[in-house]
Amino acid sequence: MDQLLRNPVIERGLRKVETRVRRLSGSSALPGINAGTERIVAAGGKRLRPAMTLATALALGHPLDRRVITAAACVELIHTGSLVHDDLMDQATERRGARTLNAELGSGKALVIGDFMLARAWLAAITAVSRPVAEVLAATVVELAEGQYLETTDLFDPARTEESALRSITGKTAALFRAACLVAAVCAQAQAEDRARMAAYGEKFGLIFQVLDDLLDLTAPGDRLGKPAGNDLRQGVYTLPLLLAGADVGHLLGRDMDDEQVAEVLRRLRASRMVDHTIAYCRGLASDALAALPVLHDPELADLLYGLPTAYIDHVAAVARLTPVT
Repeated sequence: MDQLLRNPVIERGLRKVETRVRRLSGSSALPGINAGTERIVAAGGKRLRPAMTLATALALGHPLDRRVITAAACVELIHTGSLVHDDLMDQATERRGARTLNAELGSGKALVIGDFMLARAWLAAITAVSRPVAEVLAATVVELAEGQYLETTDLFDPARTEESALRSITGKTAALFRAACLVAAVCAQAQAEDRARMAAYGEKFGLIFQVLDDLLDLTAPGDRLGKPAGNDLRQGVYTLPLLLAGADVGHLLGRDMDDEQVAEVLRRLRASRMVDHTIAYCRGLASDALAALPVLHDPELADLLYGLPTAYIDHVAAVARLTPVT
């Protein structure tokens, strides 16, 4: 992932995306909304989704023109707005080591700031990019909402199936990675088959990203996560790594788990083959992602996109296996 983000052309493009994100997110007539969006935008993040938009455009032989930069900024605005809504739903008080908007400003103001960012992304797409790109992003927001809703229907359900978990994360996470690649292909005026292939690549990588993020929630220490370890367990979200673990923890799961109970579940999961099973599952997704890629025009960017899924899996696997079983 670092190779993609450190590519000189993408780095320069991301600086332009950052400028566009700040301009769009700070465009409200109300200073209070602008101050709220500035807090969440300034909190940082790797900007991986817009980087994939830029990489896709370049790989398809298209320059990073104003439309591509704006499309990438819209993707990041949707991601950031959805994080505000996620924190609100989870009643989270901290993200990336900083207080969340709902903790700082209250639920009502956080809600409308998240709404503003989603709406601003769509308005920029329809006015400054193209109607097809705006349609992709609008459909993606629908999928984000549906994926998040599906997750809430399975809360605290130890009988949750792998299929149900996969359907939820396809909507709430993978759909935006798919859109990140697809809007670039649309801007590049790629053929329909190449658009579909890039969309499939983005979706498979998005699944890998979310499954590995869920794995880290169960294996990485809280200071690395920027939130308490095992937070999904506390929220009643029984993620794919837990379901793949094969560990006998079902009788320990439930509402109002105290810190001791969470620690015991984490200990059992870390002692199981959860990491191995999850990494193997993601390697299967990576094979599907690479098989989906079309013929790409830029050899350097093609290498980055081909290498991204495996490099990210290897990185997270190393982190997950470093956590001692205590």
